[in-house]
Amino acid sequence: MVRSLKIAAAQLGPISRHETRKEVVARLLSLMRSASDQGCKLVVYPELALTTFFPRWYLDDDPEELDSYYETQMPGPDTQPLFDEAKKLGVGFYLGFAELTSEGKRYNTAVLVESDGSIVARYRKVHLPGHEEHEPERPFQHLERRYFEEGPDGFGVWNAFDGVIGMALCNDRRWPETYRVMALQQVEMILIGYNTPVHYAPDPSQDALQSFHNKLVMQAGAYQNGTWVVGVAKGGVEEGVDSLAESMIIAPSGEIVAQAKTNGDELIVADCDLDWCEHYKGTLFDFDRYRRPEMYGLISREKGSI
Repeated sequence: MVRSLKIAAAQLGPISRHETRKEVVARLLSLMRSASDQGCKLVVYPELALTTFFPRWYLDDDPEELDSYYETQMPGPDTQPLFDEAKKLGVGFYLGFAELTSEGKRYNTAVLVESDGSIVARYRKVHLPGHEEHEPERPFQHLERRYFEEGPDGFGVWNAFDGVIGMALCNDRRWPETYRVMALQQVEMILIGYNTPVHYAPDPSQDALQSFHNKLVMQAGAYQNGTWVVGVAKGGVEEGVDSLAESMIIAPSGEIVAQAKTNGDELIVADCDLDWCEHYKGTLFDFDRYRRPEMYGLISREKGSI
């Protein structure tokens, strides 16, 4: 019997600086209901899906505004309707958000929620991009390394939705280790929310390649590790910054089976055969037969090139 999981990539358009949580959650609920109407059992939202992408601003002079972008509990009063609706509809979801823990730690986080509204797992972003200090010469900032700590828990996988599910966030998708660590745990579907500016300030020559690179890393990650990959964007022009959309669902073959056509709120849907993963895990990428971990020592010993 085929293990088929019908999923929805719930792309978001821009979220304004002054849009309230309730307004954003209403958009998320609309996408969830549409996904349920189409028979989906898992909805995947973007990174930092509850707010505008606030690391584009230097906010040290306004700590109250900075704190307003973080969730101190999940679910909280404004996000509880998502959990209630998931339970009512029998639909699970992945949601990216900014987390402020009771110990005062700040993370770029995603949560995986089952169809009964219970939390399966929480993932905290490992590969934080950008810079720590204010760089006023930039047209906009990318201060993730100032506003978040690096995730301490690595890349786990979880038995959920009749499969083995992993999570990552945005810049994680550019690093092959992200996919491989989960593949070594038999992952069958990796969920990745992202916010990616079209303009890359350190090297503007890469701007024209953003779309190519977005597809390249996720398609390669899917194929080389025999897994489904679901990449979901918050795209469009948000507070003057143009961000890549192009949400997509990628098969273990590396083929894109569904892709967004707009830069706004949009749902793309695919039936995912989780057993398809074994065609690659058991042949071309039979790790037990072909991998040579004794030859890969530098990967874990060295952070930079030697």
